[in-house]
Amino acid sequence: MAGLKELRTRIDAIKSTQKITAAMKMVAASRLRRVQILVDKNQGYADNLRKSAKRVIYDIEAEEKEKHIKYMRPTLAQEVKNPHKYVLVVMSSDRGLCGSYNTNAAKKTIARIEELRKNGKEVIVVCWGKKAYDILRHTYNDIEFTVLETPDKSVSYPKEAQKVAQKLLEAFSAKKFDVCEFIYADFITVMNRNFVCEQVCPINLFPDEGDKNLNMVNGAFYEYVPDKLTILEKILPIIFIDNIFRILVNSAASEHSARMTSMDNATNNAKDMISDLTLKYNSLRQSAITTELIEIIAGAEAV
Repeated sequence: MAGLKELRTRIDAIKSTQKITAAMKMVAASRLRRVQILVDKNQGYADNLRKSAKRVIYDIEAEEKEKHIKYMRPTLAQEVKNPHKYVLVVMSSDRGLCGSYNTNAAKKTIARIEELRKNGKEVIVVCWGKKAYDILRHTYNDIEFTVLETPDKSVSYPKEAQKVAQKLLEAFSAKKFDVCEFIYADFITVMNRNFVCEQVCPINLFPDEGDKNLNMVNGAFYEYVPDKLTILEKILPIIFIDNIFRILVNSAASEHSARMTSMDNATNNAKDMISDLTLKYNSLRQSAITTELIEIIAGAEAV
């Protein structure tokens, strides 16, 4: 009967764990829905912002070719020649239980660090979330690390993006780094996310062949008031803040979806374990009852 007691205790423990994982799944799903709304709403706004900036840049470049002149670009749009100092901001979580989310972020960071070092670049890593730092510190002991805690749930993402953007702009203006890149999970679907390394400072806004018709609508060309450079100078900081905001909400959505999927798998595994252990428990219990009945019958026959 000791075996039955142990099985009963184990089944009760797994049931308790199952309740916790199911609750965590529901919490992650609720947070994911809120953040996913921000991801979807931001998409159209971000696309229009970039189209407007590319339109202005396209017209500036066309005017430069026509008049054989060169305009001074705003600081955020100036391409750094031979950049040496890179800042990598890694988006991870402060908590675990989200599958391979943090591990994949660290792997992407390691690949980028090795690529930059191979080209002789200096690398500074900022870990937004403790989990990436816990992984990376064991691999690199000669890199300057800074750890930032993920935003508190009460802090709004736009305010957080604005605060981070301001700090990066101040550091960039003070020439503390040449290029800043964010490594984060681009949210695609609940089950699918893509880890990318994206340069956010200076901003990459180079018109391509698909943007050649941006400067006209129904055959009519745009007119700019005030001048193109002033408009570009005003719109670039907005795009910069939006880039940070987009990265924040995509990272949050990816983390919540990864945790929801992980907890769903854990809940299903607990259900399977409970089913197997219950079957084993019932089998042992039936065997014990059968053994007792045989002993009673044998004793009665002996009498």
